[in-house]
Amino acid sequence: MRALIVDDERLARNELRSLLAQHPQIEIVGEAENAHQALEQIQALAPELLFLDIQMPGKNGFELLEELGPGPEVIFVTAYDQYALRAFEASALDYLLKPVDPARLSQALSKLNLEREQPDAAAPLALSEKVFLREDERCWFVRLQDISAFESIGNYSRVYFDGHKPLIRRSLNQLEARLPEQYFFRASRQFIVNLDHILDIETAVNGNIEARLRSGIAVEMSRRQSLAFRALKSL
Repeated sequence: MRALIVDDERLARNELRSLLAQHPQIEIVGEAENAHQALEQIQALAPELLFLDIQMPGKNGFELLEELGPGPEVIFVTAYDQYALRAFEASALDYLLKPVDPARLSQALSKLNLEREQPDAAAPLALSEKVFLREDERCWFVRLQDISAFESIGNYSRVYFDGHKPLIRRSLNQLEARLPEQYFFRASRQFIVNLDHILDIETAVNGNIEARLRSGIAVEMSRRQSLAFRALKSL
C-alpha cells in the first residue's frame, strides 16, 4: 500500500520510516513538511494512506483533510492526545501518539488490512434495490433511492432514511464502492448524499456549498467537492 508521511519534524518522519520498515506491505512514496506540500504530493503520487501530523506550520492536519475531501485513509500521528475525538469524527483509521509504539503501529495497520479485505469489489447496486440494515435488535429493508445520506462515524456509518438513522458497521469507503455514482455524491470525508434528496443549496461563509436534504440534515461540502458539485450541476 502506497503511503505518504506528513509531518513538519524531520526526526519524527525518520522515526516513522524506521518503524514502517518492519511492515513491507507499506511502501512510503513520499514525505511532506506541511499541508501545502502534502496536497502537491497527494496529487502527484496518489497515496492510499496518509500518516498525518496535526500541529504543523500553516494549515493543520484537520484543515488539510477538509481541503482534500475524499481521499486516502488517514492515521494521525501526533504528540497531543486532546484531538482524539475530533480525529474519530474525521473518519481517521487510527490515532497514534508520539513517540509511536511499535505495537500500536502494528495494531493500526491491522485495522487497515481488515478494512481492505472486506468483499466490496462487487458491482454497484441499482437504485431500486433494497438493502438490509440492522442496528441492535431493529432491522430494515430499505430501497437505496429512499436513503438521503450516509455519515461517517469512525469505522461505522449512520444511514438517514424515513426519519430513521441507524448506525451500521460499514465504513463510508466500503459503502461508496457499492453506490451508483450517478445518484450518490461524496460531499466530504464525512458524508455521501443522495443527489435526488437535495432540497436546496446555499453558499456558506467560507465559500463551500451547504446542501439541505429531505431528511432535515444540512451537509457542508468540502472545498474540492464544492467545486466538483458546481461542475456536475453546471452552477
